[in-house]
Amino acid sequence: MIYIGIDVAKDKHDCFITNSDSEVLFKAFTIFNNLDGFNDLYQKIESVMDDVTKVKVGLEATGHYSYNLLGYLIDKGLPTYVINPLHTNLYRKSLSLRQTKTDKVDARTIASMLMSDVNLKSYSDTSYHNEELKSLTRYRFDKVKERAKLKTSVSRLVCILFPELEKLVPTLHMASVYALLSEFPSAKHVATAHLTRLTNLLSKSSKGRYGKDTAITFRDSARASIGSNMPAKSLELKHTIKLIQELDSEIDEIENEIKIIMDEINSPILSIPGINYRMGAMIIAEIGDFNRFDSPDKILAYAGFSPSTYQSGQLDGAYAHMEKRGSRYLRYALYNATKYVCHWDPTFAAYLAKKRAEGKHYNVAISHAVKKLVRVIYHLESKRQTMRQSLKSTPPIIGDVASCIRPEDYLTMA
Repeated sequence: MIYIGIDVAKDKHDCFITNSDSEVLFKAFTIFNNLDGFNDLYQKIESVMDDVTKVKVGLEATGHYSYNLLGYLIDKGLPTYVINPLHTNLYRKSLSLRQTKTDKVDARTIASMLMSDVNLKSYSDTSYHNEELKSLTRYRFDKVKERAKLKTSVSRLVCILFPELEKLVPTLHMASVYALLSEFPSAKHVATAHLTRLTNLLSKSSKGRYGKDTAITFRDSARASIGSNMPAKSLELKHTIKLIQELDSEIDEIENEIKIIMDEINSPILSIPGINYRMGAMIIAEIGDFNRFDSPDKILAYAGFSPSTYQSGQLDGAYAHMEKRGSRYLRYALYNATKYVCHWDPTFAAYLAKKRAEGKHYNVAISHAVKKLVRVIYHLESKRQTMRQSLKSTPPIIGDVASCIRPEDYLTMA
């Protein structure tokens, strides 16, 4: 067996090649992060390789720096393993007490890990192409977060310019209010607005919901407003609303692309009540290839939902806290998806109520429901069954909890 360890960087990569007899085939060498460098690496591998199935290539998960090299290796058909940097760091420290860390040492450490860790899962072609969905869901996440900040700014500016408006509408963040504030960005502007113009604006933007009576209410309130007349703040408000509307358009475009991919994937996760294609896409994108995980517990650990335990001698941590060391995106998606599932699915709702009745805090109870949801998702994805199909199936061997078909069986477990 041939083992290749690669330490990835922005402009170059350090590589080390050895075999199962610990014979160094190529001492640590450096390749540039370009096609010539990739070809040089492959030629060296090819020169010592008899069979592609007897090759293992390992590299750390370093975000976008490793993406192009990873794609090249997968296209060449080389079994490639993406390793968590935390594992690499702990493994390197276990080999020596010396605090030695260089790129070449890291490359050798990764090769050594491949030799010793038989439980590593290779990075599949499915995982690589799943990066497209992950890029879209993370891009949407960032855009939504950016829009939320801008909406907070709108609330702040309205509180300065026209504070009475917030009590006249269900929410400031609706099309009719944005249309009003884009045209009349302060109480003074609304107070001096022509009634016909104000009525037509509100009627058109609200699709007939607001008419002349609402326009009169708005104008009368503006005339009695304590809002400040600050042209600079009014300009900021108009620009902020414009940015929000642009973000709305961008988010819609991103969601359309996500929906196209989700329709192609046809994931059974969407059959779970309460999970729509946006949240489902985020979960699928972050988990990637389900075959990488031997059990639902591995997915929970990957998301950072595993409890941290500390015990030494007579010291025993009374309260196990969540680790939060995994993918924050997956943790966010699972937590929010579980809240919706607990709202729409009676079985999950009953389980959440049961945990709350035991005196658990809401967030703790939700974390228990997350574990059950992950088990259901893992089963549906592994069997490629929808929720309805799974409920109609007959449970397998009694006691085989990890492979139990019916989701309600998961929920009845303590």
